[in-house]
Amino acid sequence: MSLSEPFIRRPIATALLTLAVVLSGMLAYVRLPIAPLPDVAFPSIVVSAQLSGANPQTMASTVATPLERSLGQIAGINQMSSSSSRGTTRITIQFDLDKDVNEAAREVQAAINRAEPLLPSAMTSSPTYRKLNPSSAPIMILALTSDAISQGERYNLADDVIAPRIAQVEGVGDVNVGGSSSPAVRVDLDPRSLEHAGLALGDVRQAITAANSNRPKGFIDGERHRFMLDSNSQLFEASDYRQLILRSDDSGHVLRLGDVARVTNGVEDEQRIGFLNHQPAVLLVISASAGANIIRTIEGIRDRMPAIEQALPGDAHLDVVLDRSPGIQASLNETQLTLILAVVLVVLVVFVFLRSGRATLIPCAAIPVSLIGTFGIMHLLGYSLDTLSLMALVVAIGFIVDDAIVVVENIARHLERGEAPFQAALQGAREVGFTVLSMSLSLIAVFIPLLLLGGLIGRLFHEFAMTLAIAIMVSLLISLTLTPMLCARWLRVTDERQHTPLWKRIIERSGSLITRAYARSLDFSLRHRRLTLLSLIAVIVLNGYLYTAIDKGFVPDQDTGRLLGFARGDQSLSFQAMSHKLDHMRDRLLADPDVNRVLGFIGGGRDGSSSEATLFITLKDNRSANTSATANRLSAMFRDTAGLNVFMFGLQDLRAGSHDSSSGQYELTLKSDDLALLRKWEPRVTQALRGLDDITGVDSDSRTSGQAMMVVVDRDKASRLGVNMQAVDEVLQNSFSQRKVSSVYQGTNQYYVVMEVGKAWQNSPQALQGIHVIDGDGERIPLSAIAHLKRSTTPVSVQHEGQFAATTISFNTVTGVTLDQATTAISRQLDELNLPIDIQADFGGSAASFQSGVAAMPWLILAALLAVYLVLGILYESYIHPLTILSTLPSAGIGALLALMLLNKPFTLIALIGIILLIGVVKKNAIMLVDFALDAERSRALSAREAIYEAAMVRFRPIMMTTLAAILGAIPLTLGTDENAALRAPLGISIIGGLLVSQLLTLYTTPVVYLYLDRLRRR
Repeated sequence: MSLSEPFIRRPIATALLTLAVVLSGMLAYVRLPIAPLPDVAFPSIVVSAQLSGANPQTMASTVATPLERSLGQIAGINQMSSSSSRGTTRITIQFDLDKDVNEAAREVQAAINRAEPLLPSAMTSSPTYRKLNPSSAPIMILALTSDAISQGERYNLADDVIAPRIAQVEGVGDVNVGGSSSPAVRVDLDPRSLEHAGLALGDVRQAITAANSNRPKGFIDGERHRFMLDSNSQLFEASDYRQLILRSDDSGHVLRLGDVARVTNGVEDEQRIGFLNHQPAVLLVISASAGANIIRTIEGIRDRMPAIEQALPGDAHLDVVLDRSPGIQASLNETQLTLILAVVLVVLVVFVFLRSGRATLIPCAAIPVSLIGTFGIMHLLGYSLDTLSLMALVVAIGFIVDDAIVVVENIARHLERGEAPFQAALQGAREVGFTVLSMSLSLIAVFIPLLLLGGLIGRLFHEFAMTLAIAIMVSLLISLTLTPMLCARWLRVTDERQHTPLWKRIIERSGSLITRAYARSLDFSLRHRRLTLLSLIAVIVLNGYLYTAIDKGFVPDQDTGRLLGFARGDQSLSFQAMSHKLDHMRDRLLADPDVNRVLGFIGGGRDGSSSEATLFITLKDNRSANTSATANRLSAMFRDTAGLNVFMFGLQDLRAGSHDSSSGQYELTLKSDDLALLRKWEPRVTQALRGLDDITGVDSDSRTSGQAMMVVVDRDKASRLGVNMQAVDEVLQNSFSQRKVSSVYQGTNQYYVVMEVGKAWQNSPQALQGIHVIDGDGERIPLSAIAHLKRSTTPVSVQHEGQFAATTISFNTVTGVTLDQATTAISRQLDELNLPIDIQADFGGSAASFQSGVAAMPWLILAALLAVYLVLGILYESYIHPLTILSTLPSAGIGALLALMLLNKPFTLIALIGIILLIGVVKKNAIMLVDFALDAERSRALSAREAIYEAAMVRFRPIMMTTLAAILGAIPLTLGTDENAALRAPLGISIIGGLLVSQLLTLYTTPVVYLYLDRLRRR
């Protein structure tokens, strides 16, 4: 009894089983999350630490180093890098992909606790951490603008009112508030007034600290009531602090804080600003949680926005600057349209060949049932509807119908011989049951290497491979159950030729002509076997040449219409000067016809520098060029702007683990344990790379030339006057570090009182001459009496990677240049520079993933071939016959590579998937030939030549049908216009090119190889 016989004999059970598959799939479909790409979650954690006023070197040595040593003991760390700048250290830890991020978070907290005793005592708060996915782009950016409220009030609204409400929306993973800092009471002291009053900076700090207290005060427990005790020991507003008494005398004269300082309600860090176009703004950058339905998440945020805006005061307005849902929805709609078009084309192919509505309906019924059934298993596995999973379903259409076509075509052949429909279904299904099983299992075997592949590539394509494998398994089930059952009930063959319409007769005659032509050409190839075999060998050699010759890339760039930009001023550029440059840059960008909006901020970014700005730029839909070309053009607009370097690149759905300090899409990291040697060679490498024609936007995160003013203390003189170095550092910290001297507890928040000298005393290094220190007798003496000023240079930021000193050089590719060409040119340039052995140069981020992907490509193809061989060997119980089947594959490879080269497309990971799919598609044709020939030899004692010749003629029609179905099913992949069209196109091109060439060659080479290997088997 065959696998299909029980289902043919029990049509009701078969129909109900099919209905159950459809219903489960429909229920699962509405629950599947929607995303641009599969969730490639990098388990990453960022540790942040602040020490107000500390320079980068101090942060690196006293904060970053102890933390790195403690964090470095955690198992499973893939990469650890740190960036230390003024008052801030950020340590980014990327774990192995199989590391649970929650477990990693617990281990990070434990490591912070271990390192805390080694950190400076002046740190006002412990280091904090947060989970991060560097590959995840923001799904939404909001801007809060208002002309009526202050910068601090805007930040407070964003942080206290808006962010918590948005964070409650299902699917929101993180809401990051930027473009300002927390509200604070600012005390800007006048050193001259302090001198006249005879007060020191430390006196003011102690007075503020003593006047503002929030300690528990207990309660009074009477006979009948308990009274909680409270007092007015806290000061809340700037007006309260102005009245703070610093000193009083017997005559009643008092000196208040407002007499020696400007006290205002401001923000902690005045060198953090944000803007939307020409308006000051506080930014809310929203990211999705893992596995979230991005469309529904954004809809949920938009549903809450009216209520949020009603809670905003005055003219405050919440503006949506970036919303990824239209692009994702458009891409989803485009892919669904591609899916429908592929179904229509495949149905058309089946109808043309079978020339019967009933015969067409039966195999095509497998398409919706298999697709819908796949949704059910996708839901159980936690997959999403994304570009890659939908691509898998589009490609699957050609495969899904293949099995059903083979079954229907063989049953129809028995009907044409005059058999009854029921018997024809039983016999036809029995004959091809093993063939269909072999085709499907060997096709699934192709994906085994992809499923076992680790790293970014494995994570990215695991969902694609599994979705395709699931669809094939469901289609196999349908082809062996529903399809033969429907054939037994519906399929009929008429012999009334006189009633055949003209178009059917034309198709029949054309098919007969093609079949006869193939028969003659096949006979010729079998008589000239050596020539045919030589052509196959030539194809194999040509494959190797084309693979080495074709340009290679990582993943095609998406045309998202969104740019990420960085503007870097000179290393010692002041905040005010940078603000003016940024205003000029913003005006030029907004005047560009392709630019829609410009959003950005200074400070609080990657290295906290006030001479660097981060920009988000949205482009107009009717822009003149794609995103990548527009980014290069806009960057070039500022190439001649003095003191400003601008870098832009298109935001992509996938950006593999880039450094915080990277200002480009790709990275090269230099690291060494010899800091001096690294600083010597980094400028040489950067300058050499800027001379390459294949890359643009070359920038280094090395910031070693910031201007510094060294306070050189005469220690002997200071000692004689009773002044120690701690007192000098204390007065400098009080004056210039925006020191947090007290806390304000208000509602659910904690704010700070920030003290420093006024802005007029910070405009020039000569302001140091007005600063006084306290000597051993308690007298105030000018700092200039014991010290002089000396200009020097200092790092603006300090980078580490793996606890070594490091520098990251970022770059973008020139339009039309592949990543393969760029990395090759860089590697050649590094070889010419002859770097010292103590400096290690490695590509990072997407460039590193590309290199590992290129290295894995040949092995991945070989692994797929081996998997197919093993499965076929097991099924056929033969070492020889699988080789016959695999001999069909070189022609598919050459077709795919030639198609990509003719259309000037690089060989990317997407094209590699196309090659792997071709391994599965093309060998199905050989399986149909070999399976028939072996059966003919066994059952009818035909010779090998007679058997393979008859197999080729009998299987010619189903081979043509399945191949054309796969080709037409892939055509819609090349026709998209949405932002993900470039991602899908290489897959369609490689499949179409491979199938066209393989169809021309394998129909001749497979029979010849079969005969040669059969002769070898018989020896």
